[in-house]
Amino acid sequence: MRLLPAGPLNRALVTTLAVAVLATGGYLGYEYGLADDPSCAPGVEKRGEQHECVGVTDGAYVFSEELRQVTERIKAENDRVAGQPHATVALMIPMTSDAPAERRELVEQVQGAYLAQHWANDDANKEKTQPLIRLVLANPGREYKEWLAVADQLARAKADGKQNLRAVAGINLSVEAVEKAVRDLTENKHIPVVAGPMTADNIKNTATARSYPGLARIAPGTADQAAALASYGATLKPEEALVIEDTRPGDNFLTTLRTTFETLTKGAPNAPETFQSPLDYNKEGNLANTFHQMVPDICSSAATTLYFAGRPVQLRQFLVALGNRKCDKHYTVITSSHASTLMVDKEFADKWDSLTKGAGITVRYTALAHPDTFGERSAEPTGGSKDATARLADLLKSPDTKAPDAIGPADLRDGRVIVTYDSVTTAVAGIRNQTTDKVAMPSTDDVTEGWRRMHGSNRVNGASGWICLDPQGNAYNKAVPVVELDPKIKNAVLVGLAWPLGHAPDATCPIGSDG
Repeated sequence: MRLLPAGPLNRALVTTLAVAVLATGGYLGYEYGLADDPSCAPGVEKRGEQHECVGVTDGAYVFSEELRQVTERIKAENDRVAGQPHATVALMIPMTSDAPAERRELVEQVQGAYLAQHWANDDANKEKTQPLIRLVLANPGREYKEWLAVADQLARAKADGKQNLRAVAGINLSVEAVEKAVRDLTENKHIPVVAGPMTADNIKNTATARSYPGLARIAPGTADQAAALASYGATLKPEEALVIEDTRPGDNFLTTLRTTFETLTKGAPNAPETFQSPLDYNKEGNLANTFHQMVPDICSSAATTLYFAGRPVQLRQFLVALGNRKCDKHYTVITSSHASTLMVDKEFADKWDSLTKGAGITVRYTALAHPDTFGERSAEPTGGSKDATARLADLLKSPDTKAPDAIGPADLRDGRVIVTYDSVTTAVAGIRNQTTDKVAMPSTDDVTEGWRRMHGSNRVNGASGWICLDPQGNAYNKAVPVVELDPKIKNAVLVGLAWPLGHAPDATCPIGSDG
Protein backbone atom coordinates (compact mmCIF):
# COMPACT_ATOMS: atom_id res chain seq x y z
CA MET A 1 0.00 0.00 0.00
CA ARG A 2 1.28 3.42 -1.04
CA LEU A 3 0.55 6.44 1.15
CA LEU A 4 2.13 8.85 -1.31
CA PRO A 5 2.29 8.61 -5.05
CA ALA A 6 5.61 7.61 -6.51
CA GLY A 7 7.75 10.31 -8.02
CA PRO A 8 10.94 12.30 -7.39
CA LEU A 9 9.16 15.11 -5.52
CA ASN A 10 7.53 12.80 -3.01
CA ARG A 11 10.70 10.71 -2.60
CA ALA A 12 12.51 13.94 -1.69
CA LEU A 13 9.77 14.78 0.80
CA VAL A 14 10.07 11.38 2.49
CA THR A 15 13.84 11.74 2.69
CA THR A 16 13.52 15.20 4.23
CA LEU A 17 11.05 13.93 6.83
CA ALA A 18 13.32 11.01 7.69
CA VAL A 19 16.30 13.29 8.19
CA ALA A 20 14.22 15.59 10.36
CA VAL A 21 13.03 12.70 12.52
CA LEU A 22 16.58 11.39 12.91
CA ALA A 23 17.87 14.86 13.73
CA THR A 24 15.14 15.40 16.29
CA GLY A 25 15.78 11.99 17.79
CA GLY A 26 19.47 12.72 17.98
CA TYR A 27 18.80 16.07 19.65
CA LEU A 28 16.41 14.51 22.14
CA GLY A 29 18.90 11.75 22.78
CA TYR A 30 21.47 14.40 23.60
CA GLU A 31 19.09 16.44 25.72
CA TYR A 32 17.70 13.54 27.71
CA GLY A 33 20.55 11.11 27.47
CA LEU A 34 24.14 12.24 27.39
CA ALA A 35 23.46 15.83 28.43
CA ASP A 36 21.59 14.71 31.55
CA ASP A 37 23.91 11.85 32.40
CA PRO A 38 24.61 12.57 36.08
CA SER A 39 27.68 10.38 36.29
CA CYS A 40 31.07 12.06 36.68
CA ALA A 41 32.91 8.88 37.69
CA PRO A 42 32.19 5.77 39.77
CA GLY A 43 30.86 7.02 43.10
CA VAL A 44 30.65 10.63 41.91
CA GLU A 45 27.69 12.25 40.15
CA LYS A 46 26.25 15.66 39.37
CA ARG A 47 23.83 17.04 41.92
CA GLY A 48 22.21 20.30 42.91
CA GLU A 49 21.47 23.49 41.05
CA GLN A 50 25.08 23.87 39.91
CA HIS A 51 25.33 20.25 38.71
CA GLU A 52 28.38 19.87 40.90
CA CYS A 53 30.20 16.54 40.90
CA VAL A 54 29.73 15.23 44.43
CA GLY A 55 30.36 11.87 46.00
CA VAL A 56 33.19 9.66 47.20
CA THR A 57 36.38 8.70 45.37
CA ASP A 58 39.59 6.89 46.25
CA GLY A 59 41.51 9.35 44.10
CA ALA A 60 40.45 7.93 40.73
CA TYR A 61 38.41 11.09 40.17
CA VAL A 62 39.93 14.58 40.50
CA PHE A 63 37.47 17.21 41.73
CA SER A 64 39.50 20.19 40.48
CA GLU A 65 42.76 20.85 38.70
CA GLU A 66 44.24 22.41 41.86
CA LEU A 67 43.70 19.09 43.62
CA ARG A 68 45.24 16.93 40.91
CA GLN A 69 48.74 16.51 42.37
CA VAL A 70 47.69 15.55 45.86
CA THR A 71 44.76 13.44 44.63
CA GLU A 72 47.15 11.40 42.49
CA ARG A 73 49.32 10.77 45.56
CA ILE A 74 46.27 9.57 47.49
CA LYS A 75 45.33 7.22 44.65
CA ALA A 76 48.85 5.81 44.55
CA GLU A 77 48.88 5.18 48.30
CA ASN A 78 45.45 3.58 48.18
CA ASP A 79 46.57 1.31 45.36
CA ARG A 80 49.59 0.35 47.45
CA VAL A 81 47.52 -0.79 50.44
CA ALA A 82 44.89 -2.54 48.32
CA GLY A 83 44.80 -6.26 49.01
CA GLN A 84 46.20 -5.77 52.52
CA PRO A 85 44.13 -5.42 55.72
CA HIS A 86 43.05 -1.81 55.84
CA ALA A 87 40.51 0.59 57.28
CA THR A 88 39.09 3.54 55.38
CA VAL A 89 38.97 7.14 56.60
CA ALA A 90 36.91 9.65 54.62
CA LEU A 91 37.89 13.32 54.37
CA MET A 92 34.48 14.99 54.10
CA ILE A 93 34.86 18.59 52.97
CA PRO A 94 33.59 20.62 49.99
CA MET A 95 36.09 20.02 47.19
CA THR A 96 35.14 22.92 44.90
CA SER A 97 34.53 26.63 45.30
CA ASP A 98 34.18 29.75 43.17
CA ALA A 99 36.42 31.67 45.60
CA PRO A 100 40.17 31.35 44.86
CA ALA A 101 41.13 31.77 48.55
CA GLU A 102 38.75 29.02 49.59
CA ARG A 103 40.05 26.73 46.84
CA ARG A 104 43.57 27.23 48.17
CA GLU A 105 42.42 26.26 51.65
CA LEU A 106 40.69 23.15 50.31
CA VAL A 107 43.94 22.06 48.68
CA GLU A 108 45.78 22.53 51.97
CA GLN A 109 43.24 20.42 53.82
CA VAL A 110 43.54 17.56 51.34
CA GLN A 111 47.32 17.87 51.60
CA GLY A 112 47.11 17.59 55.38
CA ALA A 113 44.92 14.50 55.11
CA TYR A 114 47.30 12.83 52.69
CA LEU A 115 50.33 13.59 54.87
CA ALA A 116 48.55 11.92 57.78
CA GLN A 117 47.76 8.86 55.67
CA HIS A 118 51.30 8.70 54.37
CA TRP A 119 52.80 8.82 57.86
CA ALA A 120 50.29 6.32 59.22
CA ASN A 121 51.38 3.77 56.60
CA ASP A 122 55.08 4.66 56.52
CA ASP A 123 57.51 1.94 57.53
CA ALA A 124 59.63 4.66 59.18
CA ASN A 125 56.80 5.22 61.67
CA LYS A 126 57.89 3.20 64.69
CA GLU A 127 54.42 3.55 66.19
CA LYS A 128 52.76 2.10 63.09
CA THR A 129 50.33 -0.71 63.75
CA GLN A 130 47.60 -2.39 61.77
CA PRO A 131 45.37 -1.80 59.97
CA LEU A 132 46.81 0.20 57.10
CA ILE A 133 44.85 3.30 56.17
CA ARG A 134 42.95 3.93 52.96
CA LEU A 135 41.88 7.55 52.44
CA VAL A 136 38.88 8.58 50.37
CA LEU A 137 37.73 12.06 49.42
CA ALA A 138 34.05 12.72 50.12
CA ASN A 139 32.72 15.86 48.47
CA PRO A 140 29.35 16.94 49.99
CA GLY A 141 29.10 19.93 47.65
CA ARG A 142 29.38 23.61 48.35
CA GLU A 143 28.43 24.39 51.96
CA TYR A 144 27.64 20.67 52.42
CA LYS A 145 24.35 21.06 50.53
CA GLU A 146 24.47 17.48 49.17
CA TRP A 147 25.57 15.93 52.45
CA LEU A 148 22.79 13.34 52.67
CA ALA A 149 23.66 11.52 49.45
CA VAL A 150 27.32 11.41 50.49
CA ALA A 151 26.47 10.26 54.02
CA ASP A 152 24.47 7.39 52.51
CA GLN A 153 27.49 6.42 50.41
CA LEU A 154 29.68 6.44 53.50
CA ALA A 155 27.20 4.21 55.33
CA ARG A 156 27.47 1.68 52.51
CA ALA A 157 31.27 1.88 52.71
CA LYS A 158 31.03 1.19 56.45
CA ALA A 159 29.05 -2.00 55.78
CA ASP A 160 31.34 -3.11 52.93
CA GLY A 161 33.91 -5.56 54.30
CA LYS A 162 36.33 -4.63 51.54
CA GLN A 163 36.28 -0.92 52.41
CA ASN A 164 35.82 -0.96 56.20
CA LEU A 165 35.03 2.73 56.56
CA ARG A 166 35.68 3.48 60.22
CA ALA A 167 35.74 7.28 60.52
CA VAL A 168 34.94 10.55 58.79
CA ALA A 169 37.43 13.38 59.31
CA GLY A 170 38.11 17.02 58.51
CA ILE A 171 34.66 18.65 58.83
CA ASN A 172 35.54 22.27 58.17
CA LEU A 173 32.43 24.49 58.29
CA SER A 174 30.01 25.52 61.01
CA VAL A 175 26.73 25.83 59.13
CA GLU A 176 23.28 24.28 59.49
CA ALA A 177 23.90 21.62 56.83
CA VAL A 178 26.99 20.46 58.71
CA GLU A 179 25.00 20.14 61.95
CA LYS A 180 22.52 17.89 60.15
CA ALA A 181 25.30 15.88 58.49
CA VAL A 182 27.21 15.29 61.73
CA ARG A 183 24.02 14.32 63.57
CA ASP A 184 23.06 11.85 60.84
CA LEU A 185 26.52 10.30 60.58
CA THR A 186 27.00 9.87 64.32
CA GLU A 187 23.49 9.26 65.62
CA ASN A 188 21.78 7.44 62.76
CA LYS A 189 24.64 5.78 60.90
CA HIS A 190 26.98 5.16 63.87
CA ILE A 191 29.99 6.53 62.00
CA PRO A 192 32.59 8.33 64.16
CA VAL A 193 33.41 11.87 63.04
CA VAL A 194 36.61 13.79 63.83
CA ALA A 195 35.99 17.44 63.05
CA GLY A 196 38.75 19.60 61.58
CA PRO A 197 38.57 23.41 61.68
CA MET A 198 34.96 23.40 62.90
CA THR A 199 34.64 25.71 65.92
CA ALA A 200 30.95 26.54 66.49
CA ASP A 201 29.94 25.75 70.07
CA ASN A 202 26.48 24.55 69.11
CA ILE A 203 27.72 21.50 67.19
CA LYS A 204 29.20 19.50 70.03
CA ASN A 205 28.30 17.15 72.86
CA THR A 206 27.86 18.44 76.38
CA ALA A 207 27.52 16.84 79.79
CA THR A 208 23.74 17.20 79.54
CA ALA A 209 23.16 16.51 75.83
CA ARG A 210 25.02 13.92 73.78
CA SER A 211 23.39 14.86 70.49
CA TYR A 212 26.29 13.68 68.33
CA PRO A 213 27.49 10.32 69.68
CA GLY A 214 30.81 9.56 68.04
CA LEU A 215 31.81 13.20 67.41
CA ALA A 216 35.34 14.17 68.41
CA ARG A 217 36.51 17.78 68.15
CA ILE A 218 40.25 18.38 68.08
CA ALA A 219 40.16 22.18 67.71
CA PRO A 220 39.26 24.57 70.53
CA GLY A 221 35.71 25.85 70.15
CA THR A 222 34.76 29.50 69.91
CA ALA A 223 34.18 29.81 73.66
CA ASP A 224 37.52 28.16 74.43
CA GLN A 225 39.28 30.51 72.03
CA ALA A 226 37.58 33.48 73.67
CA ALA A 227 38.57 32.29 77.15
CA ALA A 228 42.16 31.87 76.00
CA LEU A 229 42.11 35.30 74.38
CA ALA A 230 40.69 36.85 77.54
CA SER A 231 43.46 35.32 79.64
CA TYR A 232 46.05 36.53 77.15
CA GLY A 233 44.65 40.06 76.77
CA ALA A 234 43.53 40.66 80.35
CA THR A 235 44.38 44.36 80.02
CA LEU A 236 41.78 44.97 77.32
CA LYS A 237 39.12 47.39 78.56
CA PRO A 238 35.42 46.95 77.66
CA GLU A 239 34.93 50.71 77.68
CA GLU A 240 37.33 50.94 74.75
CA ALA A 241 35.77 48.02 72.86
CA LEU A 242 33.24 47.81 70.05
CA VAL A 243 31.77 44.74 68.32
CA ILE A 244 31.24 44.69 64.55
CA GLU A 245 29.06 41.71 63.73
CA ASP A 246 27.44 39.89 60.82
CA THR A 247 23.76 39.18 61.56
CA ARG A 248 23.19 36.75 58.67
CA PRO A 249 20.98 33.91 59.96
CA GLY A 250 21.61 30.20 59.54
CA ASP A 251 25.35 30.31 60.23
CA ASN A 252 26.37 28.49 63.41
CA PHE A 253 29.84 29.99 63.32
CA LEU A 254 28.53 33.57 63.25
CA THR A 255 25.97 32.87 65.95
CA THR A 256 28.53 31.57 68.44
CA LEU A 257 31.12 34.23 67.54
CA ARG A 258 28.61 37.05 68.06
CA THR A 259 27.60 35.66 71.44
CA THR A 260 31.22 35.18 72.48
CA PHE A 261 32.35 38.69 71.52
CA GLU A 262 29.32 40.32 73.10
CA THR A 263 30.14 38.50 76.32
CA LEU A 264 33.81 39.53 76.18
CA THR A 265 32.87 43.18 75.69
CA LYS A 266 30.12 43.32 78.30
CA GLY A 267 30.03 46.87 79.61
CA ALA A 268 31.04 48.44 76.29
CA PRO A 269 29.33 51.84 75.91
CA ASN A 270 28.10 51.32 72.34
CA ALA A 271 25.84 48.68 70.86
CA PRO A 272 27.42 46.48 68.18
CA GLU A 273 27.73 47.87 64.66
CA THR A 274 25.93 45.36 62.44
CA PHE A 275 25.84 44.26 58.81
CA GLN A 276 24.46 41.28 56.92
CA SER A 277 26.58 39.42 54.41
CA PRO A 278 25.12 37.80 51.28
CA LEU A 279 23.62 34.32 51.51
CA ASP A 280 26.74 33.16 49.68
CA TYR A 281 29.26 34.65 52.09
CA ASN A 282 32.04 34.38 49.53
CA LYS A 283 30.30 37.14 47.56
CA GLU A 284 31.10 40.77 48.31
CA GLY A 285 27.68 42.29 47.69
CA ASN A 286 27.60 46.02 48.46
CA LEU A 287 29.27 45.70 51.83
CA ALA A 288 32.27 47.82 50.85
CA ASN A 289 29.85 50.75 50.84
CA THR A 290 28.33 49.61 54.16
CA PHE A 291 31.73 49.57 55.84
CA HIS A 292 32.67 52.90 54.26
CA GLN A 293 29.64 54.43 55.96
CA MET A 294 30.34 52.60 59.23
CA VAL A 295 33.94 53.77 59.69
CA PRO A 296 33.19 57.43 60.59
CA ASP A 297 30.94 56.24 63.42
CA ILE A 298 33.74 54.00 64.66
CA CYS A 299 36.13 56.95 64.53
CA SER A 300 33.77 59.13 66.59
CA SER A 301 33.43 56.48 69.30
CA ALA A 302 35.84 55.90 72.17
CA ALA A 303 36.65 52.41 70.87
CA THR A 304 40.20 51.42 69.99
CA THR A 305 39.70 47.65 70.13
CA LEU A 306 37.29 46.25 67.56
CA TYR A 307 35.91 42.72 67.80
CA PHE A 308 35.00 41.56 64.31
CA ALA A 309 32.45 38.73 64.14
CA GLY A 310 32.39 37.87 60.44
CA ARG A 311 33.81 35.64 57.76
CA PRO A 312 36.99 36.25 55.71
CA VAL A 313 35.59 38.16 52.70
CA GLN A 314 33.79 40.60 54.95
CA LEU A 315 36.85 40.95 57.19
CA ARG A 316 38.92 41.91 54.16
CA GLN A 317 36.35 44.50 53.09
CA PHE A 318 36.19 45.94 56.59
CA LEU A 319 39.97 46.24 56.94
CA VAL A 320 40.25 48.05 53.61
CA ALA A 321 37.54 50.52 54.67
CA LEU A 322 39.12 51.01 58.10
CA GLY A 323 42.50 51.56 56.48
CA ASN A 324 41.04 54.51 54.56
CA ARG A 325 39.67 56.18 57.72
CA LYS A 326 40.14 59.92 58.25
CA CYS A 327 40.75 59.77 62.02
CA ASP A 328 44.31 59.36 63.28
CA LYS A 329 43.75 56.51 65.71
CA HIS A 330 45.42 53.11 66.00
CA TYR A 331 43.01 50.21 66.09
CA THR A 332 43.39 46.61 67.20
CA VAL A 333 41.00 44.32 65.35
CA ILE A 334 40.40 41.06 67.17
CA THR A 335 38.75 38.25 65.26
CA SER A 336 38.59 34.50 64.79
CA SER A 337 40.83 31.87 63.23
CA HIS A 338 39.16 32.51 59.86
CA ALA A 339 41.40 35.56 59.49
CA SER A 340 44.09 33.15 58.31
CA THR A 341 42.30 33.12 54.94
CA LEU A 342 43.66 36.60 54.23
CA MET A 343 47.08 35.05 53.71
CA VAL A 344 45.83 33.19 50.64
CA ASP A 345 43.24 35.73 49.51
CA LYS A 346 44.40 37.16 46.17
CA GLU A 347 42.00 40.08 46.62
CA PHE A 348 43.99 41.12 49.71
CA ALA A 349 47.39 40.61 48.08
CA ASP A 350 47.71 44.31 47.17
CA LYS A 351 45.72 45.55 50.18
CA TRP A 352 48.15 44.76 52.98
CA ASP A 353 49.01 48.46 53.17
CA SER A 354 45.54 48.95 54.70
CA LEU A 355 47.20 47.82 57.93
CA THR A 356 49.95 50.45 57.77
CA LYS A 357 48.06 53.55 56.68
CA GLY A 358 47.77 56.37 59.20
CA ALA A 359 48.25 55.21 62.77
CA GLY A 360 48.01 51.59 61.63
CA ILE A 361 45.87 48.56 62.36
CA THR A 362 46.87 45.49 64.37
CA VAL A 363 44.95 42.37 63.36
CA ARG A 364 45.08 39.79 66.12
CA TYR A 365 43.30 36.47 66.17
CA THR A 366 43.30 33.10 67.80
CA ALA A 367 44.61 30.50 65.37
CA LEU A 368 43.77 26.81 65.41
CA ALA A 369 47.40 26.00 64.67
CA HIS A 370 50.70 27.67 63.84
CA PRO A 371 54.00 25.96 62.99
CA ASP A 372 55.97 28.02 65.54
CA THR A 373 53.72 27.14 68.50
CA PHE A 374 55.75 24.05 69.33
CA GLY A 375 58.64 24.67 66.96
CA GLU A 376 62.35 24.60 67.70
CA ARG A 377 62.22 27.79 69.77
CA SER A 378 59.26 26.72 71.87
CA ALA A 379 59.89 26.70 75.61
CA GLU A 380 56.52 25.17 76.49
CA PRO A 381 57.10 22.10 78.70
CA THR A 382 53.60 20.67 78.24
CA GLY A 383 50.62 20.96 75.93
CA GLY A 384 52.43 20.16 72.73
CA SER A 385 55.13 18.10 71.07
CA LYS A 386 58.16 19.43 69.23
CA ASP A 387 58.60 16.00 67.67
CA ALA A 388 55.11 16.05 66.13
CA THR A 389 55.68 19.55 64.73
CA ALA A 390 59.06 18.59 63.30
CA ARG A 391 57.67 15.39 61.80
CA LEU A 392 55.05 17.25 59.78
CA ALA A 393 57.65 19.75 58.55
CA ASP A 394 59.92 16.86 57.56
CA LEU A 395 57.12 15.14 55.66
CA LEU A 396 56.80 18.21 53.48
CA LYS A 397 60.53 18.16 52.71
CA SER A 398 61.11 14.44 52.33
CA PRO A 399 63.17 13.50 49.24
CA ASP A 400 61.78 9.94 49.25
CA THR A 401 60.00 9.39 45.95
CA LYS A 402 57.24 7.58 47.81
CA ALA A 403 56.81 10.53 50.14
CA PRO A 404 54.70 13.61 49.41
CA ASP A 405 57.14 15.47 47.20
CA ALA A 406 54.48 16.05 44.55
CA ILE A 407 51.46 17.31 46.44
CA GLY A 408 51.85 20.89 45.25
CA PRO A 409 52.93 24.00 47.20
CA ALA A 410 52.04 23.76 50.89
CA ASP A 411 52.24 26.43 53.58
CA LEU A 412 51.80 25.58 57.26
CA ARG A 413 51.33 29.13 58.50
CA ASP A 414 47.60 29.47 58.00
CA GLY A 415 47.09 26.25 59.96
CA ARG A 416 44.83 24.37 57.54
CA VAL A 417 47.39 21.68 56.66
CA ILE A 418 48.19 21.19 60.35
CA VAL A 419 44.62 20.93 61.62
CA THR A 420 43.52 18.48 58.93
CA TYR A 421 46.67 16.42 59.44
CA ASP A 422 45.78 16.21 63.14
CA SER A 423 42.14 15.39 62.38
CA VAL A 424 43.04 12.38 60.24
CA THR A 425 45.85 11.38 62.63
CA THR A 426 43.31 11.35 65.48
CA ALA A 427 40.94 9.20 63.42
CA VAL A 428 43.77 6.77 62.72
CA ALA A 429 44.68 6.63 66.41
CA GLY A 430 41.04 6.02 67.29
CA ILE A 431 40.92 3.04 64.93
CA ARG A 432 44.25 1.51 65.87
CA ASN A 433 43.79 1.98 69.63
CA GLN A 434 40.83 -0.39 69.41
CA THR A 435 42.63 -3.21 67.60
CA THR A 436 43.73 -6.21 69.67
CA ASP A 437 44.98 -9.72 69.07
CA LYS A 438 41.36 -10.81 68.87
CA VAL A 439 39.94 -7.71 67.12
CA ALA A 440 41.81 -7.03 63.89
CA MET A 441 39.16 -4.62 62.60
CA PRO A 442 37.28 -2.67 65.28
CA SER A 443 33.69 -1.67 64.67
CA THR A 444 32.69 1.95 64.34
CA ASP A 445 31.08 1.70 67.79
CA ASP A 446 34.44 0.51 69.15
CA VAL A 447 36.10 3.61 67.67
CA THR A 448 33.45 5.85 69.21
CA GLU A 449 34.02 4.25 72.60
CA GLY A 450 37.73 4.92 72.19
CA TRP A 451 37.21 8.69 72.29
CA ARG A 452 36.58 8.31 76.04
CA ARG A 453 40.12 7.01 76.54
CA MET A 454 41.88 9.60 74.41
CA HIS A 455 43.61 11.54 77.19
CA GLY A 456 46.45 10.92 79.61
CA SER A 457 48.78 8.27 78.19
CA ASN A 458 46.42 7.77 75.25
CA ARG A 459 46.48 11.39 74.08
CA VAL A 460 47.40 12.23 70.50
CA ASN A 461 50.56 14.28 70.13
CA GLY A 462 49.27 16.49 67.37
CA ALA A 463 51.25 18.99 65.35
CA SER A 464 48.82 21.63 66.67
CA GLY A 465 49.33 20.53 70.28
CA TRP A 466 48.24 17.75 72.57
CA ILE A 467 44.81 16.36 71.74
CA CYS A 468 43.16 15.28 74.98
CA LEU A 469 39.44 14.62 74.71
CA ASP A 470 37.00 15.17 77.55
CA PRO A 471 34.19 12.63 78.21
CA GLN A 472 32.04 14.39 75.61
CA GLY A 473 34.71 14.12 72.90
CA ASN A 474 35.80 17.78 72.97
CA ALA A 475 39.39 19.01 72.99
CA TYR A 476 40.25 19.83 76.61
CA ASN A 477 42.37 22.89 77.39
CA LYS A 478 43.86 22.77 73.89
CA ALA A 479 46.69 25.17 73.03
CA VAL A 480 45.46 28.38 71.37
CA PRO A 481 48.12 30.25 69.38
CA VAL A 482 47.64 34.03 69.37
CA VAL A 483 48.89 35.47 66.10
CA GLU A 484 48.98 38.78 64.29
CA LEU A 485 49.08 39.59 60.61
CA ASP A 486 52.42 41.12 59.67
CA PRO A 487 52.07 43.43 56.64
CA LYS A 488 55.85 43.43 56.12
CA ILE A 489 56.04 39.72 55.35
CA LYS A 490 52.35 39.36 54.41
CA ASN A 491 51.93 36.44 56.74
CA ALA A 492 50.96 35.52 60.27
CA VAL A 493 53.43 35.68 63.15
CA LEU A 494 53.05 34.01 66.51
CA VAL A 495 52.88 36.56 69.33
CA GLY A 496 51.84 34.32 72.19
CA LEU A 497 50.24 31.13 73.40
CA ALA A 498 47.08 31.01 75.46
CA TRP A 499 45.03 28.32 77.17
CA PRO A 500 41.27 28.10 77.74
CA LEU A 501 41.87 27.39 81.45
CA GLY A 502 44.46 30.16 81.72
CA HIS A 503 47.36 27.72 82.13
CA ALA A 504 49.01 24.83 80.30
CA PRO A 505 47.87 21.25 81.06
CA ASP A 506 49.73 19.03 83.48
CA ALA A 507 52.28 16.61 82.06
CA THR A 508 49.82 13.70 82.22
CA CYS A 509 47.09 15.59 80.36
CA PRO A 510 44.35 14.76 82.88
CA ILE A 511 40.75 15.86 82.38
CA GLY A 512 39.51 18.06 85.22
CA SER A 513 36.19 17.55 86.93
CA ASP A 514 34.86 20.51 84.93
CA GLY A 515 35.40 18.48 81.74
